[in-house]
Amino acid sequence: MSYLLYSVSFFALVIATALYFTRTYWLHLLPNLPIPGRDYIYSRLPSTFTGDMEAGLSSSTFDLSGNVESGDSRAGLDDRSKAEILKIMKKRRMRFDDARRVYMENRFKANGIGPDGRPLDPKAVTFS
Repeated sequence: MSYLLYSVSFFALVIATALYFTRTYWLHLLPNLPIPGRDYIYSRLPSTFTGDMEAGLSSSTFDLSGNVESGDSRAGLDDRSKAEILKIMKKRRMRFDDARRVYMENRFKANGIGPDGRPLDPKAVTFS
């Protein structure tokens, strides 16, 4: 009996490994399976200034309406920054300006810059 269990387990492992390594060839043939909650895992970020405004990525101090009114054809804000700011807005329940401030402070901190804009490196020389 254990020989049969071992053989079936080994065969399943070999098949799973083969399917994993060849998934680029057959994955597109599968239909989109309706998985509950799948829509909430990924949501496409807006790629235009109009979409950014509709997603709440605009305020009186960071106004995108001028770009929209002038018909600006650029792609909008940076996708990675948008995703991080939206994540901060949802997680901490902040408005756009506050989330953008927190995002910039985190980026400053990661790059060795203090919240006041001065470098944190004690060997840094600045001229005023």
